[in-house]
Amino acid sequence: MLLSFRTANHRSLRTEQQLLLTPTYAEPDGSEAAWEAVPVVAIFGPNASGKSNLLDAISYMAYVVRWSFRENEPGGGMRRTPFALSADEPSTYVVDVALDGVRYTYGFSIDDAAVVEEWLYSYPQKRERRIFERSGGDFTYGVHTPESVKSLEKLVEPNVLLLSVGARARQDLLRRVYQWFAAQRYQGPSVGGRALKNSIGPLGMPGLQDRITALMRAADTGIDGFEIAEETDEEFAVRVANLRQGLGREVTPRRRSRLLFRHKCDAGEFVLPLHAESEGTQQMFHMAISVLPVLESGGLLLADELDASMHTYLSAKLIQLFQDRATNPRGAQLIFTSHDSALLGRVQGRDVLRRDQIWFTEKDADGGTQV
Repeated sequence: MLLSFRTANHRSLRTEQQLLLTPTYAEPDGSEAAWEAVPVVAIFGPNASGKSNLLDAISYMAYVVRWSFRENEPGGGMRRTPFALSADEPSTYVVDVALDGVRYTYGFSIDDAAVVEEWLYSYPQKRERRIFERSGGDFTYGVHTPESVKSLEKLVEPNVLLLSVGARARQDLLRRVYQWFAAQRYQGPSVGGRALKNSIGPLGMPGLQDRITALMRAADTGIDGFEIAEETDEEFAVRVANLRQGLGREVTPRRRSRLLFRHKCDAGEFVLPLHAESEGTQQMFHMAISVLPVLESGGLLLADELDASMHTYLSAKLIQLFQDRATNPRGAQLIFTSHDSALLGRVQGRDVLRRDQIWFTEKDADGGTQV
């Protein structure tokens, strides 16, 4: 679980800002906090105050960890987006995470040319243990760091992270932290028709439809199930003939698939195609596709503008999936931005968020974001 995230000099986040996820309050029933970190964090603030930039910083850190070894060419520098007035200063990213009961601190600083610093510590028995520290091209290690990790430094280019190289080299000590970044998911603010159509393919996996249906039922969307229907031979033949006539040449397109949603009512069952569902239901369905792998793996989902096209009630239901241990047994986390102030209060008689799950962003006089 993510315990803390710190960043500086990323987009509008000029000075170091911290998002702290360690619980401050007991559970509503008076018991101690069930997780090491809160399962949900909500970020509110005016337009252009930097809410999305905070999520972007977390997502960018994961991107560099995952792809610096594969994508950064030797001497090619680093792609980053510093604060406009601090372009000559390094950008810094740091996470504290709890993995299998052990806390880790990992971070790096980069400029346009290379990795300036990188470090990784673990805390078994709550005592700091250095795994490695890096300053430019110089590496130092802890007494418990295996030789197989130390030997990797000769493979590390100036613009590549040691953590990325270690994961590719199957070093379990480094791969454990790497895999936390790899399991991270990002959900943007809008869901277009193409994005939903691209989601149809994976839905054919055994059991996945049933699990998504269960999530949709938990959100009270009125959907009792769904199916993937391919166009019939007659529909396909007509479409091919029309395409060939319009293009004036032989073409053989792929068969089209469409989603059909089943609803039950007092009068019986009826079926609606995707486009006939409300925007909120479409958004919720797409979110369910993103949420399910995160809930099952115990990962992190970043959702920008969670409330886009969704009623407050649906947003609250989605949040509750992470708050409830029955639907979130592995401690998955959701960090989202929102403009919906109703989520700060009560929905259907229960608090949607606790005070230690609510953060705000604002701009200072220089245009920098304060969290």
